[in-house]
Amino acid sequence: MKVDDITTGVLIIMRLGVAARFIFCMLKLIGAEDEAMRYKKRAKNAVLFWIIAECVWIIKDLAIYYYK
Repeated sequence: MKVDDITTGVLIIMRLGVAARFIFCMLKLIGAEDEAMRYKKRAKNAVLFWIIAECVWIIKDLAIYYYK
């Protein structure tokens, strides 16, 4: 098992986790009208985490490419 295989696995798990969290928040948003703001914020934070996490992996790949 190589490091690239592990990072690919981590990326897949991260993407699936963020997608599951977003779907969960949207489903709870439909059912709980009194807590709508809370679940909107949680869904927004999940998307923000996904964007930042993807940027970190892109920066890592650029750094590895640059120093090879």
